[in-house]
Amino acid sequence: MIIAKIAGSNSHIDYFARVIDSLDVEIPPDPGDHGFGQFVSMELEGERAVGVIYNSRLINPEYSNFGPRLNPKPAAEIFSPDYLNEQGVLISIALLGTFSAVGDPIHGIPRYSIPAGLDVHLLDSDAVNSFHTDQNGGVQIRYFSQVLAHSGSLGVPLLETIIDRLRSSFSASEQAKLEVLRDSLKWPSTFASVKL
Repeated sequence: MIIAKIAGSNSHIDYFARVIDSLDVEIPPDPGDHGFGQFVSMELEGERAVGVIYNSRLINPEYSNFGPRLNPKPAAEIFSPDYLNEQGVLISIALLGTFSAVGDPIHGIPRYSIPAGLDVHLLDSDAVNSFHTDQNGGVQIRYFSQVLAHSGSLGVPLLETIIDRLRSSFSASEQAKLEVLRDSLKWPSTFASVKL
């Protein structure tokens, strides 16, 4: 399912996309489809880049625009329908890795950049689990430090959300590993709040 189109980037692994709306498709995506911690993919060069939504921004150019419109709304529908809905949602996507041409998950920085206008697809649960499963059937989150470094103050909550989502998909021993990883996120914030 297509939920957005790439609009630009802040870096090689940090992209933003505009969520498609009723002007683009008959049935636009639900808000949950482009929520915090949602996994997405973009197809390019025979591979699928995998990312996660870590932030959103609302676009509303009409806010604080108190002047009159040259065209009333009914006339705008006929003469300039593209100006009807200038409001929108931008989502920030951190790239986590790729699925190779044969479907193997590769965590890390993709070697290519994502072009503007490329479709952003919602990644289904099976693909999310496959992306986080290593060759031995265990859980893998090799992009851990990458997310912390590039997602700013949202890095820790994002990783907690990812870990919580993955927990039910793996065995008890793998869940224990995820819990240790989740606990490790608490240490920096705990020590940062303690003043000696």
